[in-house]
Amino acid sequence: MRKFFLRFIAVAFILAILGGCIYIIGLMPIITGYAAKNLASAVFVSGREAKEVEALDLNFSFIRFTSNTVDEEKKTVTSRFLWGKSTAAYREGYGVTLLRGITADELRPKRFPTGVPGDALAEQDSTFRTQLPVGDSAIAKRLAPIAKAFVCERAYHGHPFAFVVLHKGGVVAECYDKGIGSDTKLLSWSMAKSFTNALIGMMVKDSLLDIHAPMDIHEWQGDGRKAITLHDLMQMQSGLAWNEDYGARSDVNIMLHCESDMGLFALSKPLEHAPGTHWLYSSGTTNIVMRYLRSRFPSDEAFLRYMHARLFAPLGIVRPVFEQDLSGTPVGSSYLYATAMDFARFGQLYLDDGCIGDMRILPDGWVDYTRRPASDSGNHYGAFFWLNRNGHFPDVPKDMYYCSGHDGQAIFIFPSHQVVVVILGYSPKPSNVIDFNALLSDILNVTSC
Repeated sequence: MRKFFLRFIAVAFILAILGGCIYIIGLMPIITGYAAKNLASAVFVSGREAKEVEALDLNFSFIRFTSNTVDEEKKTVTSRFLWGKSTAAYREGYGVTLLRGITADELRPKRFPTGVPGDALAEQDSTFRTQLPVGDSAIAKRLAPIAKAFVCERAYHGHPFAFVVLHKGGVVAECYDKGIGSDTKLLSWSMAKSFTNALIGMMVKDSLLDIHAPMDIHEWQGDGRKAITLHDLMQMQSGLAWNEDYGARSDVNIMLHCESDMGLFALSKPLEHAPGTHWLYSSGTTNIVMRYLRSRFPSDEAFLRYMHARLFAPLGIVRPVFEQDLSGTPVGSSYLYATAMDFARFGQLYLDDGCIGDMRILPDGWVDYTRRPASDSGNHYGAFFWLNRNGHFPDVPKDMYYCSGHDGQAIFIFPSHQVVVVILGYSPKPSNVIDFNALLSDILNVTSC
């Protein structure tokens, strides 16, 4: 009996070791891919120091154990962990792409279109002063201690990089962490989903889309997925299977770190619920949408020109970087880089009901549609925007709605107070999370005086 028990323990131990090895093998492209992609973007798009990025952004889980090589000449980053390796390459205009089944030299021949709308603005970033004037000086003075406490003293926790507050369209607070400035392009993470909302709205205004019509996606025509609409996808109620767990070999991690065509990967998921009936947060849905939007144009150049001409240039957003997957589709779920003031401009667009001055950018009623709760969301999600109708932030108004990104990126929009708050940085979970409720409450107490 004792011999049998010892054999059982030995077999169990061996199986545990094998299971652990299989688990690590499965995570290898995610571990090294995350490190290579995010370090490359931070260095080549944001202009941050590699050591600082490794110490802060990459200092968690297995990611902290990667060995990273930054090649300034080739503009690549290669990350290694045990026997695994991933490389990410930077291209002007396109930002960083994680290489899968292709080399940097094979990727580089594709050039970003010259003369994309917005290029002329690159020489005159004074646009922000004409579009976003200096706000009430008394309010700015009262907000200064809050900005300093948040960014410099970490009084509200997290590790903020940039903090901007607009009140009635004017700048009343602007503060940056050491090494970050007003011209630093920072990562949106899932705030990019809300920019995808705007792009859809512009295409609706130009009669290029009907969000309530079934989508003519070839792969969906033989089953129940053919009934899915853009409206269903925007409200995260497509019914498609999805796992958004960032801590494992989940759908979102496989999509971002292993797949060449992220939208194709997501749209290949089976239907688990009738479209429009079940809410499930899915970064895959936004990449399905972006892939679909791209397909409505005759060429990639036409699509990029439209995006810049209709979305970025009117807002005065100078040369943003909307990174692409290997298929050439912008990663609408996650990878937009812009300045803090650019994100503030975007928030102000929605606060002003989709208008810039007298010029209507979004369709009439689009912002109201965006803020309408998805039927199964429990009043906390609209159309690629989060809502506070369920009182998630208990000490701020329920009419607040917001763009939210991984690790603490946010654009908070307060219609009843005419306030926009932009926060960019790093807020690791589960510890040291930014206390948004306290921060926003303190801001509104000042702006309401």
